[in-house]
Amino acid sequence: MSHPYQVAVIGLGAMGMGAALSCLRAGLHTHGIDLDLSARERLATAGATSVGADAHAIADRLDAVLLLVVNAAQVRRILLGEEGLARRLTPGTAIMISATIASEEAQAIAAELGALNLLVLDAPVSGGAIKAEAGEMTVMASGSQAAFDRLQPVLDAVAAHVFAIGERPGQGSTVKIIHQLLAGVHIAVAAEAMALASRAGVPLDLMYQVVTQAAGNSWMFENRMPRVLNGDYSPRSAVDIFVKDLKLVAEQGQALNFPLPLASAALNQFLSASNAGHGKEDDSAVIKAYAGIQLPEAAQ
Repeated sequence: MSHPYQVAVIGLGAMGMGAALSCLRAGLHTHGIDLDLSARERLATAGATSVGADAHAIADRLDAVLLLVVNAAQVRRILLGEEGLARRLTPGTAIMISATIASEEAQAIAAELGALNLLVLDAPVSGGAIKAEAGEMTVMASGSQAAFDRLQPVLDAVAAHVFAIGERPGQGSTVKIIHQLLAGVHIAVAAEAMALASRAGVPLDLMYQVVTQAAGNSWMFENRMPRVLNGDYSPRSAVDIFVKDLKLVAEQGQALNFPLPLASAALNQFLSASNAGHGKEDDSAVIKAYAGIQLPEAAQ
């Protein structure tokens, strides 16, 4: 490839910003796309080639597009809507779809993009904002070898682990949805344990210290419960994200006629927290689904 590799990162939230910064650090010509002006300004200050509210003006020069948005509706609107990006891209451009979406949606979107002679990688990611910014995400990817090859510079920049799940889009999304079963249940049960500790009069910071040095610990407990200890529910990933993801888990189980009792219980806890008005707060706010417990206040 004679010209510099150019990638547009669409969606500069916690994960997308980290991925964009990782692409910059890897020397890729990186364009940041988001409706949020402050996110665009942060990436511009970091040295982005360009920033904007959409990628239309730069579409014809892109080698790759990385989408880190919330859901399938956003993916579809950005790529295939009336003002969609896909028809403006040069044939052979690779699109890495890293939203958590249903397997059937991933297959359908990939088929529509394939009809436009675009390469597609169904590539959900995990790892959180810190690993995203370090270029150490885990990617669960499925798609053609051509898509993997074209996106190799992006994968090298953003990921510590790339798992090639298969050649068919949708397979990566299935693995991510099963992963989200674990992630959602782990957060919900971490909150339940800390809520019980509060009711039992055990200091929550002590409970946290014990668990993180003992067999009951999990990555989610260790990562999320400090937010409860600090009374800081500003969203890194919101309660409503896990409402969405655990609904995808439930749909996957129903499609396979497979019981998922723990995932169902976790979904109900997140639904309870959302129903009580906490949907836009950090997902650790699922602890607020429990009534009558004392939780730490945010430091003033």
